[in-house]
Amino acid sequence: MSHTLTAWIEGIGLIAPGLPDWACAADVLAGRAPYAPAASVLPTPTLLPPAERRRASRSVRIALATGMAAVAHAGADPRQLPAVLSAATADGYNCVALCETLASDDPRVSPTRFHNSLHNTPAGYWSIATGSMAPSQSLCAYDGSFSAGLLEALVETASRGAPTLLIAYDTEYPAPIFAFRPIPDAAGIGLVLSPTQTERSLAQIAVDLTDAPATPLANPALDNLRLAIPALRGLPLLKLLADGKAAQANLEYLAPLSLAVTLTPVPAPC
Repeated sequence: MSHTLTAWIEGIGLIAPGLPDWACAADVLAGRAPYAPAASVLPTPTLLPPAERRRASRSVRIALATGMAAVAHAGADPRQLPAVLSAATADGYNCVALCETLASDDPRVSPTRFHNSLHNTPAGYWSIATGSMAPSQSLCAYDGSFSAGLLEALVETASRGAPTLLIAYDTEYPAPIFAFRPIPDAAGIGLVLSPTQTERSLAQIAVDLTDAPATPLANPALDNLRLAIPALRGLPLLKLLADGKAAQANLEYLAPLSLAVTLTPVPAPC
């Protein structure tokens, strides 16, 4: 019996080191442009009210920016989209600050610090920024978090019979935690998935489990990026989209399993 999950990709968002948006990344991933390393630039979350904007952490900013880029690309209404947010890490700077406070002579934690320590904080800020009343989920599966989020978004799309937004994101940890979890920068991938093909569909995606190893990227610098930031374990999928050809790649999941992803692009109109 097949357990393959399918959907149609309607929109893509990406922010990563040296890959400031999907248009730029598509050229780099397809080999049409060279990769130039650079720090991720996180846009100011202007959709948030001023008070929430000031409190927004890097995790919130990367999640909002990536999600809104995917929604804009799809021409979708974010208020109508159930969202799946998946991250391998917490807000690293806030985590370190909390540990330092708890180890100090005055271990009282500020409400803002505590608020930003929750794993579903970006989901809450997403609802505030977009005015969405649609349900959201916040997941964590260590280095398999992108694949866990993709599976959940595909299940949501199929079970609800309606589009779903996936936002996979991570941010860096400062010292001293960086020595144990050396994530160097923030990055995020957003996908809008539809249960049926529409005029906005870019490609059909089919996903199943496999015990084959994850597919590396041929460009060593890009593959190092894939391995450095858990959310970017989805880069082989984005490369398939950038190449615009029917093909398959395996994405890292929970060992020893990977996700076998088959992509079939929608032919460009004549």
